[in-house]
Amino acid sequence: MPDIPVNTLITGVFETLYMTLLSTIFSYLLGIPAGIILYVTGENGIWPSRPVNQALGAVINLLRSAPFIILLVAVLPLTRAITGTTIGPTATIVPLVIAAAPFVARMAESSFKEVDSGVIEAAQSMGSTVWQVIYKVLLPEARPSLIVGGAIAVTTILGYTAMAGFVGGGGLGAIAINYGYYRYDNGVMLITVVLLVIIVQLFQALGMRLARRLDKRHMSSFT
Repeated sequence: MPDIPVNTLITGVFETLYMTLLSTIFSYLLGIPAGIILYVTGENGIWPSRPVNQALGAVINLLRSAPFIILLVAVLPLTRAITGTTIGPTATIVPLVIAAAPFVARMAESSFKEVDSGVIEAAQSMGSTVWQVIYKVLLPEARPSLIVGGAIAVTTILGYTAMAGFVGGGGLGAIAINYGYYRYDNGVMLITVVLLVIIVQLFQALGMRLARRLDKRHMSSFT
């Protein structure tokens, strides 16, 4: 039997959920506006601005290209400045958001590009402002795709939390490292992997189900 208290595993699950959910929320709060700016200022956007698009795109690409484990160490001073510490679940949220927000931004931009241009042109022809097009057309039309992307983002962030265990990030990743890897306990490693897979599957199933329901409501509003 694996040499690990059940309470430790339960705590690890809650810490993982805490890091994952909060990081996803903050990543979307930063990523969605960034994705909107990328789409709106793009070549075929509703308010083209090449300098803004290229500058923001360069920052996003730079952050996306950095391996998470390196980014995790590189932003330790910022993490300490924001949270007062560099270890634990709360501290891990800072690098998780920095790593995930650019991913969400690109994913959101892709979702916005899937919106039928005819709907946007119709709104513009009726005198809608840029903000009205974004708020009343772009976001509602892209909502199902954004939710599906959210499920993917949660999975990505969950994988990052496991890597954060190497530097005291807490959660199931830390348990796998401290109780499994360092103690050569394959049983603990297996349990943490199974728990992570279960959490991933639950988030994926919930995200896809919610996206389908919203998509049906969206379609019914046009019938």
